[in-house]
Amino acid sequence: MPLQDEGHAIDEVVERLAAKFPDIPAATVREVVEAQLAQFDGSSVRDFVPVLVEHEALELLRAGQRESEG
Repeated sequence: MPLQDEGHAIDEVVERLAAKFPDIPAATVREVVEAQLAQFDGSSVRDFVPVLVEHEALELLRAGQRESEG
């Protein structure tokens, strides 16, 4: 996946997660997504990076949301 396509896909991940978690500031959602993306720096196979990033960021945001509710 070309890096510009990956960047666009990551932007879409941020948009989806921000919509799913309206109580979490969009900037925080972006920070979580970018932190997960950084784990793949240097990876040569990038085709599934956006999917993996979204999955991990979703789990972290859910966990954070449960902590703030409890």
